Amino acid sequence: MTTDPTGPDVPPWTAPLFAVLALVTVPWIAYLAVTLPKHIETHHYRGAWVGFDTGLVAMLLLTAYLAWRGNRRVALTATATATLLVTDAWFDVMSAPTRRELAVSVALAVLVELPLAGLCLWMALHVAHLVARRMRQLARRAERAAARGVPAARVGARAVRAGARSAEASARIAEAGSRVADAAAQVAEAGTEVAETAEKESP
Repeated sequence: MTTDPTGPDVPPWTAPLFAVLALVTVPWIAYLAVTLPKHIETHHYRGAWVGFDTGLVAMLLLTAYLAWRGNRRVALTATATATLLVTDAWFDVMSAPTRRELAVSVALAVLVELPLAGLCLWMALHVAHLVARRMRQLARRAERAAARGVPAARVGARAVRAGARSAEASARIAEAGSRVADAAAQVAEAGTEVAETAEKESP
């Protein structure tokens, strides 16, 4: 296993492990589809939904805070929030007891929950844009502070930290591009060797 200066490498068994877990879950889903009852009474229905929605609110607030701060960790919270929103929409629709409540659940899912989940995923995929926007905000704040004659050391320090985070993200992107280029070169080299071998062996 090679050493990555920007962080630990992903173990090589990770992808096969998740693939096996997905395959093992398929027969379990089939078993549940056959054995689970269509109707059930529960003693903790209210607590389950209150607890779930409380967690959803906490993740929304944490995502909002990290996005406002331009923190690259917003990718993690935004992804988790998107997952909770999609789960909320699914169980709202599937557990609606009446047609009226079903219509309300579908409307909320289509108009609120699913679009918000899409926005969260967009944030997770565009962390560099959020960091860059935060840097621009800090730069404008420093300029206004300088125009008022207020010491801007604190603002400057924040800008430096944001710049460091942006530089780190850019370095990781550049390293990933380098790895892709190396892999492409290896594939091309292997193809050349195969072609040369085939040419030598051909009559």
